Amino acid sequence: MPVSDPFHLAIQVHDIEEARRFYGEFLGCPEGRSSEQWVDFNLYGHQFVCHLNPAMKDARESSHKNPVDGHGVPVPHFGIVLEMDAWQTLADKLRAHGIEFEIEPYVRFQGEPGEQATMFFYDPSGNALEFKAFKDRDGQLFRKA
Repeated sequence: MPVSDPFHLAIQVHDIEEARRFYGEFLGCPEGRSSEQWVDFNLYGHQFVCHLNPAMKDARESSHKNPVDGHGVPVPHFGIVLEMDAWQTLADKLRAHGIEFEIEPYVRFQGEPGEQATMFFYDPSGNALEFKAFKDRDGQLFRKA
């Protein structure tokens, strides 16, 4: 899915090959340029870079959780806002592969502005990811009321 203004995000990982397996093979993000210290991925049209930090601790240990809709949302986190069908396909794939969820796939803010399907899980280095979807993504993404 091409975007008009793609973002660039760089994160730390403790193992480049493990990041390649998780983001490249498992999540299906095409690989771009790379070296022994970093690798670029196309994350739904965005430039996503994993930088090696072999000394990093599991990012889960340093994350904070904010209460949202009765769940502790890990901060920091990142992810993509998908179309609903793509979100469901990813949720099914993650469940089938036994991914441990921080927040199981569900619909939050039901019946309210901003109703959305969401799920949180971690990559092998402990970076928190959120993938979400709206029935009307363009109309709901930034809706206040």
